[in-house]
Amino acid sequence: MADKNFEARHLETLDRDLGRFSNLEMATANIGRSLIGPGIALVFIVLAGFAALLFLGHENNALIVTIAAGFGAYMALNIGANDVANNMGPAVGANALTMGGAIAIAAIFESAGALIAGGDVVSTISKGIIAPSSMADSAVFIWAMMAALLASALWVNLATWIGAPVSTTHSVVGGVMGAGITAAGITAVSWGTMGAIAASWVISPALGGLCAAGFLWFIKARIIYRDDKIAAARIWVPVLVGIMAGTFAAYLALKGLKHVLTISMGTAMLIGVVLGVLVWLAMIPIIRYQSHGLENRNKSLKVLFGIPLVVSAALLSFAHGANDVANAVGPLAAIVSASATGNFTESVSIPLWVMLIGAFGISFGLFLFGPKLIRMVGSQITKLNPMRAYCVALSAAITVILASWLGLPVSSTHIAVGAVFGVGFFREWDSERRLRMAHLAIPDRPRLAPNERRRRKLVRRSHVLTIAAAWIVTVPAAALLSSVIFLGIRLIAS
Repeated sequence: MADKNFEARHLETLDRDLGRFSNLEMATANIGRSLIGPGIALVFIVLAGFAALLFLGHENNALIVTIAAGFGAYMALNIGANDVANNMGPAVGANALTMGGAIAIAAIFESAGALIAGGDVVSTISKGIIAPSSMADSAVFIWAMMAALLASALWVNLATWIGAPVSTTHSVVGGVMGAGITAAGITAVSWGTMGAIAASWVISPALGGLCAAGFLWFIKARIIYRDDKIAAARIWVPVLVGIMAGTFAAYLALKGLKHVLTISMGTAMLIGVVLGVLVWLAMIPIIRYQSHGLENRNKSLKVLFGIPLVVSAALLSFAHGANDVANAVGPLAAIVSASATGNFTESVSIPLWVMLIGAFGISFGLFLFGPKLIRMVGSQITKLNPMRAYCVALSAAITVILASWLGLPVSSTHIAVGAVFGVGFFREWDSERRLRMAHLAIPDRPRLAPNERRRRKLVRRSHVLTIAAAWIVTVPAAALLSSVIFLGIRLIAS
């Protein structure tokens, strides 16, 4: 009997020890998985540096350009991790796309936009923030651009880590401003341009939110709240898809293809109108066919908006790749040119190998780190369905075109996230309005307690505050980081 008790205790001890080993193995595996993404990213950064060394190993400042190429690759990875979520988040949150499908589509269209229609000429000083003549020489200019590139990448990396979608354009602007002030003094800054950028912190989300809320109101009033929803959808969904097609045609003509063809605002609008009318007419029989046999309820309407939403997300990714790749590789191209020629006061061309770093970096960043921000934008701010997500995507394109026409400085990131906020706050307002109407119709109906009304809020206030704070501090934070990094580079170089 004693032997049996000893054996039982021995087996129990062995089971505990094996359990500890099992937990240790699981923890090791989880740590290993968490290091895969950063490991691949580090390999890409190193390969980008080797690419620069391969192409420019015989040039002056080859080591500096190699390091700058690594910084540019790091920035491109962060753009993919943070900025692309604004285009894909609504489609994923609405369940129109899986996470894997969204990443695949975004990677293809971001890369295509960067390589086909990406900026072939950029100013040596981003957005005209710093007067080129204020720089003492090409060496100081190169140090400033390197500091700006690394500082903006670090800030976007931090924002992604805390789950805040921020403007990478504003990050670059802040980086250039901070390094420029440290290198040439505060008078070198174009404060008028900075004031316009500060104004965009309010203009961008407000325009995006109002536009998205307006479209959602239209869909609710003309389709969702109708007695025969399917009949109403057959009339208005082709119109909405036509508006989407026309808007994106004008958007891509004006913004996405501006480096391939020079197109005026009037021509872009004419292209949009013509294509919009053609798509509207083509969609009438298609929507009629899709809606055949659908039940007269809101859930059935989601089917009709699914494909237009996926197409809009792909087109937004193409336009984003065409425009924002310069945030990653513009300063790098300026460093390459200044290192080779010593000239830093004129516009420079972006070499193909530099464009490839930007395009592939955005795709790798999206694949490795993008899901976190995609979930944030798509489902954690407010609940989205295909109709609401469609309003977000359409308002993003319309707002950019409207702002370009009016000459207003806007951020595509702020517009898209502002549109998500606009949809959520409109849903809250509409819910409150319908509740008041119900009480007017039935005065004796019990009212909700204040805590229950707060619980039913449809936009998470904590995310609103986090994102708004990140937007406000982006430029000064990137500027401060850039200033410190510039001083460190100058100290090392001297």
